Amino acid sequence: MEFGIVGLGRMGGNMARRLARKGIKIAVNNRSHDVSEAIAAETGHKACATLEDLVAALEAPRIVWLMLPAGEATEAALAALLPLLVPGDLVVDGANAYYKDDQRRAELLAARQIEFADAGVSGGVWGLDNGYCIMFGGSDTAAARLKPYMEALAPTPTDGWLHTGPVGSGHFVKMVHNGIEYGMMQAFAEGFALMKNKAGFGLDIGEIAELWRHGSVVRSWLLDLSADFLAQDQTLESIEPYVADSGEGRWTALESVEQGIPTPVMSLALMMRFATQGKNDYAAKMLAKMRQGFGGHAVKEG
Repeated sequence: MEFGIVGLGRMGGNMARRLARKGIKIAVNNRSHDVSEAIAAETGHKACATLEDLVAALEAPRIVWLMLPAGEATEAALAALLPLLVPGDLVVDGANAYYKDDQRRAELLAARQIEFADAGVSGGVWGLDNGYCIMFGGSDTAAARLKPYMEALAPTPTDGWLHTGPVGSGHFVKMVHNGIEYGMMQAFAEGFALMKNKAGFGLDIGEIAELWRHGSVVRSWLLDLSADFLAQDQTLESIEPYVADSGEGRWTALESVEQGIPTPVMSLALMMRFATQGKNDYAAKMLAKMRQGFGGHAVKEG
């Protein structure tokens, strides 16, 4: 056994399950050890209570795959792992991360002759059954070592995974992927809102979503998902109009500024997410007061 996963949330846990389905046994570790034990009981993987236990369970040269939140959690795990690993080991950050952090971390690990790879993973909760789309950066040596795991995690051994280039390139490609996702989601949301609010036509947006799935140029998995939930509920009255942003959209917008490449659709989609989070409320109040000031227009009191 050479492969271990640290972090068994929705993605990490299901990736461990998919590897088990493909006959690959691994070591697993999670902050809550009961989660590790539950997945181990389900899959036959080895549950490890600590990072020390996980490293000890793996034969060198090891592959330790991190599926932790970007930032502090990942930094803390790397700091704890560094003294435990030996030259030739490989650390993979398979969660969302900023590609510039990957490059910094790779230099840190290289000083100890430990390899680093970054893997952007798409597929969400459906990846367990359908396979994951994985874009990863790292050396050719790291890519060769990761190949059997990519073949098992991807939809097929030949489709759905790609060695994109050097360290950082995997998360860079995933960053852009998520920026595009923001734009596509926003366009669908705006279009369906226009149809939902159009008086006089009696449009059934659930039927329209289903219609567009067949032969339309806008057919996509996002449309499939939309058709599924609109078939059950078109009013969405129980849903709060709040949309979180994971960080990838912000990084994409920052990259467009750094490169001087216009990305208005992706950037505005990010701004709309901020607006749903109440971050436009003060600006809206300012607008209302300015309009009252120059035109005497009424202000709606809260």
